[in-house]
Amino acid sequence: MTRSELIDRLAELHPQLKISDAELSVKLIVEALSNNLAKGGRVEIRGFGSFGLNYKPPRNGRNPRTGSQVYVPAKYVPHFRVGKELRERVNQK
Repeated sequence: MTRSELIDRLAELHPQLKISDAELSVKLIVEALSNNLAKGGRVEIRGFGSFGLNYKPPRNGRNPRTGSQVYVPAKYVPHFRVGKELRERVNQK
C-alpha cells in the first residue's frame, strides 16, 4: 500500500474527513515517526511493531564496478520489528 492509497482508504473509511485532512494526518504521523528516529529514538505501535535504529560499524567495502576497496563510514540504519499481533494475523492465512 502506498501513501496515496492509505490516504484514499482513510478518507473512504471516515467520510467526515476530507482528502486534504487525511493527507495531513498521514503526513504528520510519518513526519513525527521520522523526527523521532532522526533523534535516535524508538517508536512502538502496539499490535503493529516497533521502529528503531541499528548501528553499522565502519568497514572496508568494494566498489562493484571497479573492484577497488572503498571505506564505508559508520551509520545508523532504520529497522522495523513486527509485533506479535501482526505476525499472528499474517500467519493465519
